[in-house]
Amino acid sequence: MTVNAIVGFANLGILLALLSVYAKIYKNTKAQFTIGLMFFVGLLILQNIITVYAYFAMSPLYAIGLLPYFLGIHIAELAGLSVLLRITLM
Repeated sequence: MTVNAIVGFANLGILLALLSVYAKIYKNTKAQFTIGLMFFVGLLILQNIITVYAYFAMSPLYAIGLLPYFLGIHIAELAGLSVLLRITLM
């Protein structure tokens, strides 16, 4: 459970970095596409906040057998967000 929360926090960090970069791009270009990116990132931030909160608030309700699958999902999300951040910063 703790590892899932740590990976969730890492996802939040990357998402906040992406949101910051997209906001700077929008400020400089006023491109409508970046508004969509900021909305997308905002929804992912909301999803990760709810997920991390749920790990702490509802931990007795989660079956232990599900935790490795949740971790796999979070690691896949972390990998995808890392690639997106890398491409965005290029």
